[in-house]
Amino acid sequence: MRVGLVGAAAVLALSSVAACGSESGGTVLSFYTAADGAEQYAAAAANCTAAAGGRYTIEQRTLPKGADDQRLQLARRLTGGDDTLDLMTLDVVWTAEFAEAGWALPLPPDVAAAVSEGTLAGPLESATWQGTLYAAPLNTNTQLLWYRKDLMPGGRPPQTWDEMIDIASGLAAEGRPSWIGVQARQYEGLMVWFNTLLASAGGSVVAEDGTTVTVADGDAAVTALDIMKRVATAPGADPSLNQSDEAAARLGMESGKAAFQVNWPFVYPGIIENSEKGFLPFVDENGNVTAENTGNTVLTVNGEQNFLPAPYPSVIPGRPAEVTIGGFNIGVARTTRYPDLAFEAVQCLRNEENQRNNAVDGGVPPTLASLYDDPEFQQAYPMWREVRESLENAAVRPVSPAYQSISTLITATLNPVDRIDPPRTVDELAEQVRKAVNSEGLIP
Repeated sequence: MRVGLVGAAAVLALSSVAACGSESGGTVLSFYTAADGAEQYAAAAANCTAAAGGRYTIEQRTLPKGADDQRLQLARRLTGGDDTLDLMTLDVVWTAEFAEAGWALPLPPDVAAAVSEGTLAGPLESATWQGTLYAAPLNTNTQLLWYRKDLMPGGRPPQTWDEMIDIASGLAAEGRPSWIGVQARQYEGLMVWFNTLLASAGGSVVAEDGTTVTVADGDAAVTALDIMKRVATAPGADPSLNQSDEAAARLGMESGKAAFQVNWPFVYPGIIENSEKGFLPFVDENGNVTAENTGNTVLTVNGEQNFLPAPYPSVIPGRPAEVTIGGFNIGVARTTRYPDLAFEAVQCLRNEENQRNNAVDGGVPPTLASLYDDPEFQQAYPMWREVRESLENAAVRPVSPAYQSISTLITATLNPVDRIDPPRTVDELAEQVRKAVNSEGLIP
């Protein structure tokens, strides 16, 4: 699969970055980051440049918007030998691939020890391949259940998927908002939904070796698929669920159609912003959208908070959900001319101040445990408790050099969700995962 990244496609137009050596003649470290959060990453680069006292400058450079395009640009630069690439944000699912390809340098022992100190276990695991840290956790992400209090029996959110489906069905029967917002389009979000349900039911896609296919072992996958199909076919379900993503789930809630959504913490600052702009519709005493100025919206009812976070619903009653984490780690590119300075910069870019800014201004949860214990941070980041609890039971996506192929084939098999046949689909998934692993040459 990686062969396609070499050759003509890999000969990137390096002239566009040739000036990265800086006109001032000083050492410049280029920090290529995801587009989401670029403003916060640029601020961190400026902070660390100031802290370096003239020894080096960090220049933040924005990668494309889409995760696949980000990965492709980094791969082209790395295989093309671009020595102006020093630091890079790595999606948590890329660790094994970048490590196996030699694209990310392993953290030296002293740096690995410093990075590990005080970092949450789940994010740290996402930066590790075969016992070695290949990147430093910069931020993490976990989905929560977001719900409308005015639509909940007794004002309390459901604790399980079965309970949530029952509540949604009852709301539909009463002609009230009933959608459950999920990510079900054929893309990475669907993989996250399935992996979370699978892990929460006690299953996994592959074993720890990254090659042994385990998705069909036991009943976990059937349980996960049964929940997905029931969400898609429940009375009053979102009719466009098979094309839904994070943005669609968010808008379904903000438009007054959804009673629930499973989504990342970014939805909270987003709904606050749209409320301040007057974009949220009014709702009546039944929670339905109305043209009358009732003073109540999805966000607030009778002056009280109505849009609230809760723990991700359990699959097995009494057992916390194991939610698939997201986020970015910082890796040092093998092409860098300044590895020692780059590893020093990594530690600054992910320090407490910069992680706090990423969380408060960008919505992405920090990876440092100390921030979750800080009263000022707790006040500025109101979903901190639910996020921390979720991270304590986190699941990671299948750790395998073949992850991209695994995700692509699984999501193609699962969409459209409303047509899933759990027992048959499990067998199809196992075959597709074996195909993905074989395509990478990981099985003789």
